[in-house]
Amino acid sequence: MKFLVVSDTHGNADKAAEIYDKGDFDGIIHLGDLASDAERIKRMTGAWVINVKGNMDGDYSDRNYKVLKTDGGRILLTHGHKERVKQGLSALMYRAEELECSAVFFGHTHQALYIEEGEIKLFNPGSLTYPYGMERPSYGIAEIDEDGELNCGIVYV
Repeated sequence: MKFLVVSDTHGNADKAAEIYDKGDFDGIIHLGDLASDAERIKRMTGAWVINVKGNMDGDYSDRNYKVLKTDGGRILLTHGHKERVKQGLSALMYRAEELECSAVFFGHTHQALYIEEGEIKLFNPGSLTYPYGMERPSYGIAEIDEDGELNCGIVYV
């Protein structure tokens, strides 16, 4: 399975839909800001889309995440604002461990990131619309191979 992973589109769903249409993806993971963008991308592409709400969606509920069960393990999907990712990644790690996830996909910082901390993969696709600082717009690709291995990559536009 191969997923297009996007975050922080902030009202510009067109780029994500265009990337999806040009690629060979099985679905789209949208990590918030804005949930309406995820719905628009779904309508534009007809793709399978899973999404979480972000801070710009007014989502400050305690359960602002989803767990995606895959052949590559459980993946925690969150925007990251509730886990205070701009201050550090510890809360993400604790939440992943608590939910028995082997990976965390998040947004909110508008900065692309892919690191492995122990047994947990942390993946932020950055922002296609408003990248932070000097970064270029970016998105992510997450692929689960036939051996059940999750591989993630960042693509700069």
